[in-house]
Amino acid sequence: MGPAQSVRILVVANRTAAAPRLLQAVERRAREGPCRFALLVPDVSYRKEGDWTLESALPLLERAARGPVEGLVGGPEPLEAVERAVRDGHFEEIIISTLPKRASWWLRRDLIRQVERLGLPVTAIVPTRPQDADATIEAMMSHETWAPKGPRGTEVKIGDDRPRGE
Repeated sequence: MGPAQSVRILVVANRTAAAPRLLQAVERRAREGPCRFALLVPDVSYRKEGDWTLESALPLLERAARGPVEGLVGGPEPLEAVERAVRDGHFEEIIISTLPKRASWWLRRDLIRQVERLGLPVTAIVPTRPQDADATIEAMMSHETWAPKGPRGTEVKIGDDRPRGE
């Protein structure tokens, strides 16, 4: 028998891309067998809007994945960005990391269920306990390059109901 085939896994996250729960899930999945990860930052209109997430999260994800992680930036519609990434990147699994339920625009739009319809295994990382939600927010704010800015430099407040990346 030859070596095990490497599985391509798409990680979908934005403001939660460096959250401890996501990093733990990536580390756990990397231990299960050979795999390669790509981080998709959807929900952005311009490439620069996703760059801060990639700059902050990729080094942490690479440590958790024990290898390089590809960085991808999608368009303003999260589902379309995921569909395009799956089609173009030939992924076999998807991990989606969201904000807590009370703050998640993706959950209100039923993104996880819609992504499941693509027919790939989907792991959802959704903070359910208050301390998990606090850890997610703390992780986002603790990185030097974290910059809570929306389009054209407008400030984004945690829990803001305006459509923004998770």
